[in-house]
Amino acid sequence: MMENQSKMQCDKPIPAGYKLTEVGVIPEDWSVEPLTIITEPKRPISYGIVQTGPSVANGVPCIRVVDISNGKIQTNNLITTSEKISASYRRTILKKGDVIIPLRGKVGEIAIVDKYTHGANLTRGVALIALKKEYDSRYVRQYLSCKDSADRLLASMNGSALQEITIATLRRFPIVLPSSLKEQFTIGNVLSDTDSLITVLEQLIIKKQAIKTATMQQLLTGRTRLPQFAKHPDGTLKGYKTSELGKLPEDWTVLTYGEIFDFLSTSTNARSDLSHNGEYGYIHYGDIHTKWNNKLDASFVELPKISKKLVSSSFLENGDVIMADASEDYSGIGKSIEVCNIGNKKIVAGLHTYLLRDKCKQLSDGYRGYLHSNVNVKKIIDQLATGMKVFGISKNNLLSVPVPVPSKQEQTAIATILSDMDAELTTLEEKLAKVHDLKQGMMQQLLTGRMRLPLEQYA
Repeated sequence: MMENQSKMQCDKPIPAGYKLTEVGVIPEDWSVEPLTIITEPKRPISYGIVQTGPSVANGVPCIRVVDISNGKIQTNNLITTSEKISASYRRTILKKGDVIIPLRGKVGEIAIVDKYTHGANLTRGVALIALKKEYDSRYVRQYLSCKDSADRLLASMNGSALQEITIATLRRFPIVLPSSLKEQFTIGNVLSDTDSLITVLEQLIIKKQAIKTATMQQLLTGRTRLPQFAKHPDGTLKGYKTSELGKLPEDWTVLTYGEIFDFLSTSTNARSDLSHNGEYGYIHYGDIHTKWNNKLDASFVELPKISKKLVSSSFLENGDVIMADASEDYSGIGKSIEVCNIGNKKIVAGLHTYLLRDKCKQLSDGYRGYLHSNVNVKKIIDQLATGMKVFGISKNNLLSVPVPVPSKQEQTAIATILSDMDAELTTLEEKLAKVHDLKQGMMQQLLTGRMRLPLEQYA
């Protein structure tokens, strides 16, 4: 961010009220200082305890690199050390408001010590930045966690087997500073408020995902029936029966993947064959694992492209199911999506996928993509999977996997509820992505002084 700006500004006029520095153009009343200048002389930038020894009951908590996540110190799994060992590293005993930074592995993950970690210590992989009282912790944390700072810290790392930031590098690392504590506080406050919004959205998404998972397991297994399907015409409750999938509603049937689906040809092209100017859309198995859940709306998603000269596989139709036939862990085995709203597009399923087409339309649109999400179906798929480092299920094994089949009316009702939940999650995830983008834009503007905030508003 700032180094690139500095290079670009060499040939551009510097705006009035600004100056060119080693890290870019900043306001005239701001300064660039090495981190060591803004830290307490009696508590210089240092790493923590080299050897914490065995964990001590009710000992001094010690913060490791793995304990810093999303700008916070995760306190649920801290190791401990003895009072004696901690006292021998007394200058890294933490105080509320201290800034801590991983020296390896998680560059850009910066946290502030709060009342819960006051008095704790650090391990060798984490460094203390104890600020003088005239500098704001939240501003410094935001500056050190911005992309430009992270990139500069990454570029400074040395070591062959284990790359890390040295203490010397950290001490001389230049940081842009507004001249007044009030302006530092204001910038840190605004960016921290945005972080709080991000945290709220992330927690809400986790909660909604948990609700969806629980709802899926109840509805897809028949443990919970929707009211309109739970009773016989005479008003008595419908019962359950025993099946290879465990207890199922008495009016549900069981069919196998082989009885429901035709297996159509898929492409064998790798991601390296994809381009921006191909004629066909291409569904990559890796994207099934990482980008989509249960459904792919082809009218909404921009797919990778492939030249029509490179493929000779079947084209997708609405309602087709694409299953990833390989995964690096058991959670991804059998993960599938149902494709809809293809329109006039030509789309193919790619390498390491199965293309499944409901040959007799025994399942309703929208329901097919949830088959693998049924906990009992997934259990059987996992049992039939093979592999050492990469796991997958063969076509012959998949043909025999049973799935529960409610009436099409109940399938549609279940799919509608789950689809509505998916839509709500998608909306929240899109909002979260926008707030992340907004935060990045705000950091670029506020941490360089390109945009100045009215300080009296935050007095």
